Formats: sequence, C-alpha cells, structure tokens
Amino acid sequence: MRGLAFIFDMDGVLVDSNPIHREAWTVFNRRYGVETTEAMHQRMYGKRNDQIVRDFFGEDLSAEEVFARGAAKEQLYREMIANRLEEILVPGLRDFLERYENIPKAIATNAEPANVAFLLDGAGLRRHFPVVVDGHQVSKPKPHPEVYLRAAERMGREPVECIVLEDSYSGVEAARAAGMKVIGIGTTHDNLPGTDITVDNFVSRELTEWLAGLNRAE
Repeated sequence: MRGLAFIFDMDGVLVDSNPIHREAWTVFNRRYGVETTEAMHQRMYGKRNDQIVRDFFGEDLSAEEVFARGAAKEQLYREMIANRLEEILVPGLRDFLERYENIPKAIATNAEPANVAFLLDGAGLRRHFPVVVDGHQVSKPKPHPEVYLRAAERMGREPVECIVLEDSYSGVEAARAAGMKVIGIGTTHDNLPGTDITVDNFVSRELTEWLAGLNRAE
C-alpha cells in the first residue's frame, strides 16, 4: 500500500465509547435539570463539545461557560472509562494496527485533547499515531473537512492518498469533502452513506480483502 495513509477518528473507531458518552451526558445533564432524550443523543454523535453544549443548554451561554460544562462532562466520562479501556477498544484494533504498522497513521477527531491523551496513553496506543489533530486544533469541526486536511498535511500526504476510518455521519461527510476514501466502522450507525466500505469492526475479512484489492490496484 505504498503512498497511502490511514486517518482514524477516535470515538466509535478506536474505542466503542459512544454508549459511555451517552451515559455521561445523561448524568451530567441532570445536574442542570435536563433529561436527555434519544434525539439529543443522536445529535451528539460526531460533534464537538461546544456544539453539543450549546445544543443541550442553549445558545446564550458564554464561551467560558460552554468550555467549563464541556470539560466537566468529559472529566465524568474519563472517570467512567478509567478501568474499562481495554474492553471498549473496537474488536481487532490492536491486530489491525500491527498488521499495517508500516503505513502512516494519524488521528483526526472532534474530541477534547484530554480524552485523546487519556486513551492513547492509557491503552498504550500512542506509538501508532505520530500525528494527532484534535477538536481544539481546528477552527471548524466536522462535518467541515479541516481536521482531515490538516492531518494529511502534517503527514505529508495528498488527500487522495488518505483512507479515513469513521463511524459518524458528520465524519463521513468531512472525509468526503476532503477528497479522501472512507471506511465506515459500524459501532454507532448500521448504515453510513458515502463510505467506500462499511464493516462491523477490524476483525472483518471483508475489510482485509478490500484493502488487499486496493493494494493490487495501486
């Protein structure tokens, strides 16, 4: 797979964390007397915290309050996953990273920097990802393509050389807008329109065969 590179989203791709994010938002929102509906959970997927906080609590919050509420919720989330990191890694992830160890890899996520560091260090994954672009390093979050374009630039790759791994609608939209191929990981949605292929997880034989075919085409 000469000349190609992988760019991974984090939540729902490296870790099947969205069920815990749902739980954390439900608990956190109750502190403010807000009951979290299924529609609210669905809107949360793939979004950056400032977008979620304003959606849940209103547009009139100050930037400082938006940041504080987002940070407090993420602290709660990290407490919830502290002893569960290994069990929530997406099946087959470690083997996939080792199998394609010679292909450049990056993370491009809307997630908070503290969450990224918590996962990479806590699960021992940092060595696989020399390039990390988080939600605080871009001015426009997904579905804008900025985060993916910045990751490609930092890897020294053209967008056409990049294969994105995504689980959310907004993430797929961002990757497509960046001009990249997209592998869908079906942890969050059963159907991800716009992907080149969608699989349940990294154990998928279909994924291995698709990548082999891509290699032959190259």
